[in-house]
Amino acid sequence: MDTRKINLKIIGSKKSWMPALALACLIGTVGNSAALAHSVPSTAISQQSSAEYHKWLKKKVYERLVTIPWYSVFDNLDYKIQGTKVTLLGQVVFPLSHSSVEGYVKGIAGVTRIVNHIQNLPVSPYNAQIRWAEYRALFFEGSPLFHYSLGVTPRIHIIVNNGRVTLVGVVDSKADREFAGMRARTVPDVFKVVNDLRVA
Repeated sequence: MDTRKINLKIIGSKKSWMPALALACLIGTVGNSAALAHSVPSTAISQQSSAEYHKWLKKKVYERLVTIPWYSVFDNLDYKIQGTKVTLLGQVVFPLSHSSVEGYVKGIAGVTRIVNHIQNLPVSPYNAQIRWAEYRALFFEGSPLFHYSLGVTPRIHIIVNNGRVTLVGVVDSKADREFAGMRARTVPDVFKVVNDLRVA
């Protein structure tokens, strides 16, 4: 068989489906763009993928949480993002409450659902006494941990729940982590200390 005829047949078949393929790609692109415009807030329309939108939303939620008034060393806020759903996690002490924290995230464009798993910690004098005793034990003058207590958002958080203490946050070294756990265990009337500090 003449190879030229075979080549012509192949080229002819490509010509027949290439316009259809181009049209399908164009329709798909338009459809995806329309869906993106509905799911992405106006401030993030220029972001062209769900991965980039996730990154944008994660940054926005973080900024809102760490700048909440009254957020202190005795509170711990965390979150998870699945699409446009935000799950709030952590523990707070009055005057913060789980419902007040939720209000700061509701205003973010693009968030369609909020699941609130934040726990309100007890505010009894017993728990308050332990909180401040733990604070002094960790951040006393001259302590190698003192600098972690500085700034708008402290890097070590002390969570006290009915005599049980949990340390959360990020430290620079394993030595700092071990020192924090050791100091936390020196406070009287504490039932248990859990050291969940992470080393950066």
